[in-house]
Amino acid sequence: MIRETLRPLSWLGIVRLGLVQAALGAIVVLTTSTLNRVMVVELALPAMLPGVLVGLHYAMQVFRPRLGYGSDLGGRRTPWIVGGMTVLAAGGALAAVATAWMATWLLAGIILAVIAFIMIGIGVGAAGTSLLVLLAKRTAPERRSAAASAAWVMMIMGFIVTTLVAGRALDPYSGGRLIIVSSAVSAIALFVTILGIWRIEGETLPNERLNAAPREGSFSKELKEVWTEPKVRRFAVFIFVSMLAYSAQDLILEPFAGAVFSMTPGETTRLSGVQHGGALTGMILVPVINMLMPSWRMQTRPWIIGGCIASALALFSLALAALVGPRWPLQLSVLMLGITNGVYAIAAVGAMMNLVGAGHREREGTRMGVWGASQAISFGLGGLLGTFVSDAARHILSSPSLSYALVFTAEAGLFVVAAYLAFWIGEPLAKDNTGSSMTLASHAGSTT
Repeated sequence: MIRETLRPLSWLGIVRLGLVQAALGAIVVLTTSTLNRVMVVELALPAMLPGVLVGLHYAMQVFRPRLGYGSDLGGRRTPWIVGGMTVLAAGGALAAVATAWMATWLLAGIILAVIAFIMIGIGVGAAGTSLLVLLAKRTAPERRSAAASAAWVMMIMGFIVTTLVAGRALDPYSGGRLIIVSSAVSAIALFVTILGIWRIEGETLPNERLNAAPREGSFSKELKEVWTEPKVRRFAVFIFVSMLAYSAQDLILEPFAGAVFSMTPGETTRLSGVQHGGALTGMILVPVINMLMPSWRMQTRPWIIGGCIASALALFSLALAALVGPRWPLQLSVLMLGITNGVYAIAAVGAMMNLVGAGHREREGTRMGVWGASQAISFGLGGLLGTFVSDAARHILSSPSLSYALVFTAEAGLFVVAAYLAFWIGEPLAKDNTGSSMTLASHAGSTT
């Protein structure tokens, strides 16, 4: 079988794919942060409702391996990226309409929200999986560290710009204003995606076309064979546990700030901007330190472990904030959480980019889909558990502060478990199809 040879992306190409990542994140951040805040605070609905809806959108991403397999079969990632973003943009606009409806027609609003979040999940799965594969395959190994950082920094910048601009545009709040803001964000994100991806995948050597690996069996057979690769299983378990810790606060942070610190919708949306600004700082910190200390470039695992432990400490700080109340420096705690999450995330994504092509055959889309599905299921379960524990504890303890503190403390414990699991990432991996033994450590030079 002839392995594909691709012209590495230029820095401009890497930045363009980063813009696509930013566009994807801009839509998602409104649906997972702002809309759930509106449901819980402005509409006085149970936190379980947005928890179930966001969990549904993550549940749809269980199809990521199948979507990645489809892009492997066709050998083209662009149609899956553009098509996925189109579905995502439509779902983001419908979700805002559904939320506005809930104020006057609750049942209809919930039904439309279910449809919208299904679309969001499918769109993210299709676009996100193929985008990561394309970035990993088209980036030269020596540039993957910078590429991972650039893509995620641009995504966080998209979060920041979206939350800050949308936060100001949403005050004073109204259902109509919510629909206009969300629809505008979706339209702009789709436009940016088309510009960013335009002709990127066509940058191959004239005599070397993408040669998709021949498929002799069904998708289920391919998936089983991918799962037999030890590196896939180990990394999937680590991703599941760490993302469970990462996501459980996602749906309760803004409601927490509103209930305990009496913040307005615009203020809590801007608080999310503080968190994402911290994540941006953490993501920049890793490659900067590696540039100053070249000997660290081969060390991926310490960054991941350190990021997990530091994230646990930041979440414990938020638990104390819930108990102390308005006197606590909330923004500082949220900023610290963002920075530590950013360090962990950029190291984990870099490792993923290096491992995606290290298997027995060209199954990059399927392999990335497995890890994406693990992340998505964990995110959905984390959001659902976070809101469920928060609601249950509030009824049992009769104190919102104690219920939020309980969730943040549990998340801190999960990050400690993830740090322990991260030690296994450095174990020897399966041999690739050239017969050479691989370990994550040997590939980390292009990761951090």
